[in-house]
Amino acid sequence: MTNFDFLKAEKQFESFADVAVSAEKILHIDHEASVLNCRRAMEFAVKWMYSVDSSLVMPYQDTLVSLMNTDEFRDIVGIDIWRRMDFIRKMGNNAAHTGKKVTIEQATLCLENLFIFLDFVAYCYATDYKETQFNPALLAKSEPAPVAFPDIDFEALLAENEALKKELTARREEQKQTYVPKPLELTEYKTRKLYIDAMLIDAGWTEGKDWLNEVELSGMPNTTGVGYADYVLYGDDGKPLAVIEAKRTCVDVAKGRQQAKLYADLLERKYGRRPIIFLTNGFETRIDETIYPERKVASIYSKRDLEKLFNLRSLRTSLKYISVNKKIAGRYYQESAIKAVCDAFDARNRRKALLVMATGSGKTRTIIGLCDVLLQHGWIKNILFLADRTSLVTQAKRSFVNLLPDLSVTNLCEEKDNYNAHCVFSTYQTMNNCIDSAKDDMGRLFTCGHFDLVICDEAHRSIYNKYRDIFNYFDALLVGLTATPKDEIDRNTYEVFELENGVPTYGYDLAQAVIDGYLVDFISVETKLKFIEEGIVYDELSEEEKEIYEKTFANEDGQVPERIESSKLNEWVFNEDTIRQVLHILMTEGIHINYGQKLGKTIIFAKNHDHAEEIFRVFNKEYPHLPGYAKVIDNYTSYAQSAIDEFSDPNRLPQIAISVDMLDTGIDIPEILNLVFFKKVMSKAKFWQMIGRGTRLCPGLMDGEEKTKFYIFDFCGNFCRDRHSQIKEA
Repeated sequence: MTNFDFLKAEKQFESFADVAVSAEKILHIDHEASVLNCRRAMEFAVKWMYSVDSSLVMPYQDTLVSLMNTDEFRDIVGIDIWRRMDFIRKMGNNAAHTGKKVTIEQATLCLENLFIFLDFVAYCYATDYKETQFNPALLAKSEPAPVAFPDIDFEALLAENEALKKELTARREEQKQTYVPKPLELTEYKTRKLYIDAMLIDAGWTEGKDWLNEVELSGMPNTTGVGYADYVLYGDDGKPLAVIEAKRTCVDVAKGRQQAKLYADLLERKYGRRPIIFLTNGFETRIDETIYPERKVASIYSKRDLEKLFNLRSLRTSLKYISVNKKIAGRYYQESAIKAVCDAFDARNRRKALLVMATGSGKTRTIIGLCDVLLQHGWIKNILFLADRTSLVTQAKRSFVNLLPDLSVTNLCEEKDNYNAHCVFSTYQTMNNCIDSAKDDMGRLFTCGHFDLVICDEAHRSIYNKYRDIFNYFDALLVGLTATPKDEIDRNTYEVFELENGVPTYGYDLAQAVIDGYLVDFISVETKLKFIEEGIVYDELSEEEKEIYEKTFANEDGQVPERIESSKLNEWVFNEDTIRQVLHILMTEGIHINYGQKLGKTIIFAKNHDHAEEIFRVFNKEYPHLPGYAKVIDNYTSYAQSAIDEFSDPNRLPQIAISVDMLDTGIDIPEILNLVFFKKVMSKAKFWQMIGRGTRLCPGLMDGEEKTKFYIFDFCGNFCRDRHSQIKEA
């Protein structure tokens, strides 16, 4: 008999019941295997919840950490259960990846936490819930049980339980209202030994070597004059790097704030250097490092993080009178942006900044110039550049290599094992995987204090919400970059960067860039061929539009419906005749080069891969005399970067790139003269990024003259008339 036998009464719990039972049975046989099965049972149960609860929206990947960190999941389980689950996750990672021994107490706590979580699952979703309590006495008996369990087929599970979603979501919503949380109340000693010790081990500290417990300190304002610091962490020079004040799991960490300050005072008096203060109850951890106000951190720093912090302090100089390298960022607004960020970090003591700069105005050069200044003034050593696509990461790395050749760099998307560079480039997805997996001879490499500056390319709310676990994990200065006009940035984005709504750290918009002569404006080409968002009524169309309507929507008998709803209009987008007309308008009205002989570089933004392939097919059918002129470039393309490089070369084909998402943002091709919107764009941020593909200057492009404009062909109603800078009738 085990604590988890109650799960077997429900057939729907079979995907995780056996794993949980096994975790308990093998507790005394193999602590590590028990913890691993606790983690596995929890992961299987979480995935089962996603398969049956319509309130849970799948994140960008189905790893356990991603599934646990969505707002919806946190709201459902509550903070207490979530913290219990996070302990299981971390202990499971330690058992799987570090090779460090798991104690019987830690494994037992994992089982108890797992029980609380699965009891909650049963309370919310079971057809016949029976209350039960965790019984430690049942743990005394061990017996052989399966250790290894195959991964569940998540896609199959989602499909299998689709029909149950409505019923089980409603049941959970009703049942959860009466659920009584079971708070975790451990003594201060147990909190230290289980939760905080695990956190220290995870960060690479060794008890008795560079971490001491109950360190006696004389001079405390009490009757004995003696106090005992819960933990003191030491550097290789024997001096304290940090003091940790621990409280019970259910006690606010703020209770130990003054006590920790007094310990830090005494250690500073004795060793001549003030240690960093950490306050923690095992679940919430705060850092006080004197320069910035006390703040939450994901974990206690590693030894090398703390030593780096002290080394940077010894090198750090004021940012008040900086000199920006003009060869890197020579335009007036780039220098102003760098100075604005430096002022925010130094004089205003902020840790976050948001730069709003029009696409093509040199955001990357600006951020490289900022990095150069911060490196020279001793503010940073390790930099992380994050973007949401591999091509953007690759392009950014190239720019850094060209402009800061002495800075060691690595692209984690390409160099899977090269982790030791000072400037790391990565997609959010890749970095999320590397946090747990990247290690060297000192243990975990990407600890929470590893990076001193994190750069977020195209920072907006959806990116933050999607990858919030990364932003919450790394304790670093944060700079966000975006091309979305400041008045159209979501209010919550400003909240992420702790800024007043509509007031970025620095802004430089397209209109000003055009006035200054640094970018070119667009002309929206009005066409008779339009996508009607609200649907189409036949009698309201012009004769020319009726002809198109008839060709598109007539049935086999030639009958034409009086009205077509907007949901039917996908057929219009994919219709061969529609595509033929769109291509005809582009080929005749688009901006040409070589004295009108050749269409300028063009991006067609397609709805999806099938749509892109259909456009490609129709182009080849209509223009067989132009082989290689058009090419599909999307995530289905093998060696996509080489295809982008070919399109970027003004002397090579293709002239037309048919893209699905891949060329929407971050691609720097000055020769682009035409943009074709053949899909509806729902995001304002993305819309302005897409427009930015054409804004860059290109001397000599127009038969020896400067590029002064580019055309936008909008066939899907993305523009309102008041957005147009200029309108040209086609």
